[in-house]
Amino acid sequence: MQRDSLTRALLNDEDDDSPLLPHSSRESLDSKRKNDEWRKWLGEELSQQLCIAGPMILVNLLQFSLTVVSLMFVGHLGELELSSSQIAVTTAQATGLNVMIGLGSGLETLCGQAYGAKEYRLTGIFLQRAIFLLTLIGIPISFVWWRMGPILVFIGQDPAIAEGAEEYIRLLIPTLFGYALLQPLVKFLQTQSAVKAMVVLSAITLAIHVPLCYLVIYTLGFGFRGAAIVTGISQWINALFIGSYIMFSSTFSKTWTGLSTEAFQDIFLFFKVAFPSAVMICLEFWCFDLLILISGLLPNPQLETSSLSVCLNSIAMLYMIPYGLSAAVSTRVSNKLGAGLPYAAKAAVKLTMSVALIEGVTVAFLLLSARNIFPYLFSSEPDVVSYVSNMVPFLSLVVILDSIQGTLSGVARGCGWQHVGAYCNLCAFYGIGIPVGLLLTFHFHLHGYGLWGGIIAGQTTQVSLLSFVTCTLNWQKLADEAAQLVHGAKEHLHSALPPSITKVDLLTEERPGGFVGGG
Repeated sequence: MQRDSLTRALLNDEDDDSPLLPHSSRESLDSKRKNDEWRKWLGEELSQQLCIAGPMILVNLLQFSLTVVSLMFVGHLGELELSSSQIAVTTAQATGLNVMIGLGSGLETLCGQAYGAKEYRLTGIFLQRAIFLLTLIGIPISFVWWRMGPILVFIGQDPAIAEGAEEYIRLLIPTLFGYALLQPLVKFLQTQSAVKAMVVLSAITLAIHVPLCYLVIYTLGFGFRGAAIVTGISQWINALFIGSYIMFSSTFSKTWTGLSTEAFQDIFLFFKVAFPSAVMICLEFWCFDLLILISGLLPNPQLETSSLSVCLNSIAMLYMIPYGLSAAVSTRVSNKLGAGLPYAAKAAVKLTMSVALIEGVTVAFLLLSARNIFPYLFSSEPDVVSYVSNMVPFLSLVVILDSIQGTLSGVARGCGWQHVGAYCNLCAFYGIGIPVGLLLTFHFHLHGYGLWGGIIAGQTTQVSLLSFVTCTLNWQKLADEAAQLVHGAKEHLHSALPPSITKVDLLTEERPGGFVGGG
């Protein structure tokens, strides 16, 4: 609490409690002390955030590249194959993969605050609970995927594209369950700031993925179907790599104590946090996914869908940078709130926002500079390359907005205020963004440009709402709520213990004999 009192004083959130001195002397001493301490804190906090954000940027980029690389290979097979694959990936993201990401993000609150409160064993219980529930949720989703073709035709997609998309998404079902395992593992490591090993493991997976794509798609002749098959294989390889690292590394001896039946208890607590997290993330992602589906209703749907897929994949790859910053601020905020340091959490948010603004402007400038080059990474079709090049000014503005909203969304996840973020996203994208996009696209006949106009309107509204919410947060109240959440979870485990296991056993770092498995 002493360090947080200092942070609070530096932020001018409370009066100095130092002994009374002559006014001029006290002012001089206070100013020097605050400046020295502020520089020290700023350096330490920036270093800690970059140690999380840097590796997480690489991890997210490497993991997302599995899908993008697959689509790059498919893009050189033809417009129909690219359109079908992109519609399948978009549909898979909207109906399943984004759900897994959103539910898994609930661990940013649960594991992050438990780790900050030094309730290490709870983080492992939360991890197991998340994997179990995400796997169960994947079962009904897989049945929907199996019959996705008629659904796509029903909502107006071109029959030829819908037929190819159904084949592709069926072969993506293993990817769905790979996500159910992978996403909780990533959040488990992220909330402990143990992210460097994930970079290496994800890089090895991508190194396997690229030649495997070439082998299956071209050499073995599976065509665009092979891209879906290899994507699933690579997702499982990555998940098994990371899972093995957690199980067998001594680094996690306190947080991973083996399989436990406690993972099946207090499921409501997980959904209380994870469900709003999933809604918050899905509402935003669904808006982008809807663009792809709407593009299939425009004149020349193959060109519109192919071009839009290149733009969205480019934006998604660039979003890995603010997403890494989002992961850093979420981790720092949840850890600080769990440790009872609300004003240190507030200071961390201010620092991350400054970094995010600089990053957004820099990346937007670089994207504008490469507007005539990067489209060739995704397609060799002249019409597609020209269309994408003309879209780059829109994309650059989206990059800047993404940097701001990504950080603010991370703050919401770290605080456990995902439900507020969900309301903001609902209002921004479905009250403003999509209506504006449809109006510009079909009434003013701006086609793809109109869709991007709607996205920019929605993101501007989203940033405004999230900024207002963040500026009005009561940080002390959030720290109290974090303490209640962790205490409630621990007490529930205590009350559910068999008579042969005491509360003292649970609080020790050693595993209670006969209760949990090896790890």
